[in-house]
Amino acid sequence: MFRLLKYAKDYRKEIILGPIFKFSEAVFELMLPLLMAILIDEGIQQQNWTKVWQMIAWMLFFSVAGVLSALTCQYFASVASQGFGTELRHHLMKKINHLSHKELNYFGANTLITRMTNDVNQMQLALAMLIRLVVRAPFLSIGALVMAFYIDWQIGLIFLAILPIFSVLLLLLIKVSVPLYRFVQQQLDRLNQLVGQNLSGVRIIRAFSRQQKEVENFDEASDELAKTYLRVAQLSTILSPVTTLILNFGIVGIFILGGFKVEIGDLQQGEILALVNYMNQMLLALIVVSNLVNIFTRAEASAKRLNEVLEMPVSLVESEHPTVPTTLHGEITLTDVDFRYSESYGRTLRHLSLHVPAGSTLGVTGPTGAGKSSLTQLLPRFYDAEKGTVAIDGVDVREWSLATLREQIRFVPQKSVLIRGTIRENIQWGKENASDEEIWEALTIAQGAEFVETLPEQLDTLIVENGKNFSGGQIQRLAIARAIVAKPKILVLDDSLSALDYQTDYLLRQALKQLPMTLVLISQRVSSIQEADQILVLEKGRMVALGSHHELVKTSSYYQAILDAQKEAE
Repeated sequence: MFRLLKYAKDYRKEIILGPIFKFSEAVFELMLPLLMAILIDEGIQQQNWTKVWQMIAWMLFFSVAGVLSALTCQYFASVASQGFGTELRHHLMKKINHLSHKELNYFGANTLITRMTNDVNQMQLALAMLIRLVVRAPFLSIGALVMAFYIDWQIGLIFLAILPIFSVLLLLLIKVSVPLYRFVQQQLDRLNQLVGQNLSGVRIIRAFSRQQKEVENFDEASDELAKTYLRVAQLSTILSPVTTLILNFGIVGIFILGGFKVEIGDLQQGEILALVNYMNQMLLALIVVSNLVNIFTRAEASAKRLNEVLEMPVSLVESEHPTVPTTLHGEITLTDVDFRYSESYGRTLRHLSLHVPAGSTLGVTGPTGAGKSSLTQLLPRFYDAEKGTVAIDGVDVREWSLATLREQIRFVPQKSVLIRGTIRENIQWGKENASDEEIWEALTIAQGAEFVETLPEQLDTLIVENGKNFSGGQIQRLAIARAIVAKPKILVLDDSLSALDYQTDYLLRQALKQLPMTLVLISQRVSSIQEADQILVLEKGRMVALGSHHELVKTSSYYQAILDAQKEAE
């Protein structure tokens, strides 16, 4: 947990001064029972009203000083904890954005959301409590013990006997609760996953009348989380009555032994009252310690999850001296490439070698699971090949500057995602300073200008989350416009024409031909790729055939079978 405190280095002043002011408050608080004893024994009992008013003035002074110290500490704790949380989220988001797709797949979106929100909040709370209470609670406990020995060493032994009993109780609580808190975080991940699936797939759930089943699944996960929280809460609630019981036994011991000592004249009534107050202070401070244990055990579980992300080695490491060419032509070369998404999966590409000249069009087809999309993941270096090389303009992509490489390659995936905002803002993701003229040009090429012009607000039309106020074909055309607005040298369309009708598909491909770029077009429909300069046919990650449409019709029975099947379906 303390490894994460490096993100609070800008708040060292607050972290140091906060506990100092809290320590001062504890000192002032410890003085009050002693002053009360003097007020009773030397003032009221002896009718020394001057002493009474002196003690009242001192008690008032220490009370006001304690309140001011507490408020100052509270301010420093708030500044430091909120600043720490902001800095931690910043570094966490920066790290997540540097992780490759391989590491992102390992974690999953739902657990990353939980870690960014709930786990960081736990760390903020832990730091605030560290500043506010970690100094105060132990000092009050030890200070009360010292003051008890100062008043009477025999009664001080009662205080001393209580500490180890309470310490053993705390250790047992920590040992049992830490694994439960870790389990709670895992169940929160699961709950977030179910919520995400239900929100993103609400239309499918309703279409298949799965609402009741999904509600049952959510209720089951929610009940499991509640049961685990209940077990943790039960452990915490045990501590409070046990502490109260110990406190009462301690007070009874003070009254028994103190009453005897008052009778023989060793102690006075005011000192007995002070000892009872010190017993209350010590055990209430220990209750605070028990609450701190709960907070820090949860924070420890959260810290491990955050460190797992922050310390995750990044598999895609940029070259120390990356290639940053002044111009890029768009030539693609794959040499004996093997690829798998992780060690637990089989190879999705096997011994793939391919050359795509700059400015040409490559069509890729094959059955589902053939490795078509995997090929497109290697070009912008979302993943690294397990074996072989992927080169752009003759330079291995591992030698490229990632920013330069991805600026020149635009990628439209199978499932296009639009960001909440206007049409203009979405297309400007492709080119930040794109003018309206450039945006309309991109829309015209993508065959989207016609439907955008019919919208009342045109480019200022608001797109809701994931573009759910547009049809699938409209979303694809907007995504393609976003990709081509920057006029990239390589454009990858991964089955991005599937929602378009044949006429729009044809017009779009004709418009793309006029652009000076290399086009990689993946499609299940042979009609969408038959005009490509080369067509790559994949099956189970292997190249089955490569050539133009006319060549493959004559030489590849596998390609001919695909073509015949689609003609029959049409």
